[in-house]
Amino acid sequence: MTEIVYTSEVQADLIQHMGSDAVIANAARVSTGQVGEYDDAKDASLIRYLMRKKHGSPFEHNSMTFLVEAPIFVAREFMRHRAGFSYNEVSGRYSVLEPKFYVPAEDRPLVNVGSSANPKFEAGDAGQAWRAGYNTRQSYAFAWGCYAEMIEVGIGNEVARMVLPLGIMTSFYVTCNARSLMAFLALRTSDAGVSNPQHEIELVAKRLEEQFAILFPKTYASFNEFGRVAP
Repeated sequence: MTEIVYTSEVQADLIQHMGSDAVIANAARVSTGQVGEYDDAKDASLIRYLMRKKHGSPFEHNSMTFLVEAPIFVAREFMRHRAGFSYNEVSGRYSVLEPKFYVPAEDRPLVNVGSSANPKFEAGDAGQAWRAGYNTRQSYAFAWGCYAEMIEVGIGNEVARMVLPLGIMTSFYVTCNARSLMAFLALRTSDAGVSNPQHEIELVAKRLEEQFAILFPKTYASFNEFGRVAP
């Protein structure tokens, strides 16, 4: 089978999108029958008002679809976000999986100096960094060998996959709107100082955020201005 690939990268690529800041503003204006074409300044002012007053429904009239590649433990955490999200993931039951595994980068914080409920990670020493990388690769190689052997002798995919670890990479489509994405970013980034997301899901969140900032610049600016809290 294919040679094992180790990576410290995650991906989140925009597939398609619908809507704009102007659509969000007009979704709010429809309640007073004032839908129309307005200049950027008026749209920005209205979006700021909506964000400040927590009028959230106008931010739902849009859509973004991303293709995310990340380790399974990130995908499972991501998919806890249900309101306003749709998912489809590659199936290890219907296809033979690829031998691509996530390994923490050398600068990934390794040591929890906080608690289980309130984690706070700091960099480990050189020995800990080496041990994390070495042991991770060793366990992946062994698990993949077991999986590949079962596939080779005709054992079904859905049985063989049981030996694979949470660090194997998976891919999934996720579709959301601006409101649901802001709720995700509020919890899965540490910028606002109110959340302690796991390092790897924050990597994914940052890639989604980069696209969001381009597609909805006025909404994104207001999100940051008013504390990175979803309306």
